[in-house]
Amino acid sequence: MRIGLFSDTYPPEINGVATATKTLYDAFTRKGHKVFVVTTNPFSKKTEFKENVLRIPGITLKRLYSYNMAGFIHPKVTSIIKKLKLDIVHIQTEAGIGIYGRIIANKLRLPLVYTYHTMYVDYTYYVTKGILDPAAKGIVKKWTKSISTNVTEMTTPSMKTKNALREYGVDRYINVIPNGINLEMFEEKNIDKDFINRFKKEHKIENKYILLCLGRIAKEKSNNVLLEGYANYLNNHNKDDSVLLVVGDGPDKENLEKYAMELKISKNVIFVGKVPHEQVPYFYYMSNLFLSASISETQGLTFIEAIAAKTLVLCRYDENLEDVIKEGKTGFFFNNNQSFNEKLNYIIKMDQKEQNKIIENAYLENQRYSLETFYNKMLEVYYRATRKKW
Repeated sequence: MRIGLFSDTYPPEINGVATATKTLYDAFTRKGHKVFVVTTNPFSKKTEFKENVLRIPGITLKRLYSYNMAGFIHPKVTSIIKKLKLDIVHIQTEAGIGIYGRIIANKLRLPLVYTYHTMYVDYTYYVTKGILDPAAKGIVKKWTKSISTNVTEMTTPSMKTKNALREYGVDRYINVIPNGINLEMFEEKNIDKDFINRFKKEHKIENKYILLCLGRIAKEKSNNVLLEGYANYLNNHNKDDSVLLVVGDGPDKENLEKYAMELKISKNVIFVGKVPHEQVPYFYYMSNLFLSASISETQGLTFIEAIAAKTLVLCRYDENLEDVIKEGKTGFFFNNNQSFNEKLNYIIKMDQKEQNKIIENAYLENQRYSLETFYNKMLEVYYRATRKKW
C-alpha cells in the first residue's frame, strides 16, 4: 500500500504523537509498504521533501508547549501529494496538518483513517489559565464528537480513551489498537553500558538506588506528586541511598526544579534535561525503578518502554494502566503519599528473586505491544477502510 501519515508533530520532536507516528512509519516500511509523512517544518520556513517526509512551514504556539501548527491551504504541497498516488490517508492530529489531511482525502477520494491520541480536556488550561476552564472542556468534547464523524475508520490506543469518546457522544465504531513500540531498542545487546558507567561516575551515583522519571515535564504529568512522595520517603530513610533522575524537558521544568528546592530534596534529584532519542533506553536500563504520577495518558508508552528495558514500574493508579500493570505481578500502583512511601520502601527491600519474577512476568506481557502485533491490527483497519471506498 501507499500510505500517507498526516501529523502536526514528528521526530526529532519528542512527544507521544510524534513517537507513535514514527512507529507507524517504521512498522509499515519494514513490511514493504511505501509510507509518506506529511508534517510541520520546525527547522525552516520552506517546504521540504526528504526521505519520504514532507515538511510544511507553520507557526509556533508557545502557549501550547511550542506546538507547531501549519495552515491547511497548500497548492504546491497538494501537487506533490497527488504525485505520490496514495491509497489511504491516516491523520494523527486534529488541527493544521490534520485538517489538511482531511481535505486531501476528500479531494482525492481516498479512505480516511483517524487516530485519536490526545485527551485534550487535560490540556485546556494552557489556553484558559483556569478562567472558564469547565466551559472550555465542554467545547473540546463537542468538537471532538464532530471531528470523529466524517472518517472512514477511527482508532484510539486504549479503552480509557474509547470510553471517554463515548462519554463525549461519539457513537461510531472505534478500533482500540495500542501503539506498538520497537522493543528491540530496549534489549540489553543494544544498550551502551560505557555510557551508563560514565554517567553514573560523573554524577557520583554508582552505588545508589536509581529512580527514574522520564518524559515531557508538564503540569498534566503531575510530576510534583512524585517529588512530594519522594520527599516523604526521604524524611524516613537514609538520603544517601537513592537518587531521582528527571529526564526530559517541558514548560513545567523550572517550576519543578524550584519545588525540589522547597522540599529540600534538590541534592537527591538530578534534572538531566532532554536527551537524544537513541539514549532514552540507556536511562531506563540504568535505573532500578521507573516512576510516574500521570493520569492523563491515553496509553502509557513510557511504562511499556520501561518494562521492555526490564525495569520495575511504580505508577499512580489510573484505569488506563490496568492493561499494562497488574498490581504485584507486573508492577505496582500507588494512590497517595502514604502508599507511595509504603510501595517504594517495599520495592527497595524486595529480594532479587522476587524482583526478577515480576520483571519477567511484565516482560512477557509486554510482547503484545510489539511492532508485529501493532502492524497486523492496523493493517486490518487499512484494508477495511479501503474496502469501504471500493
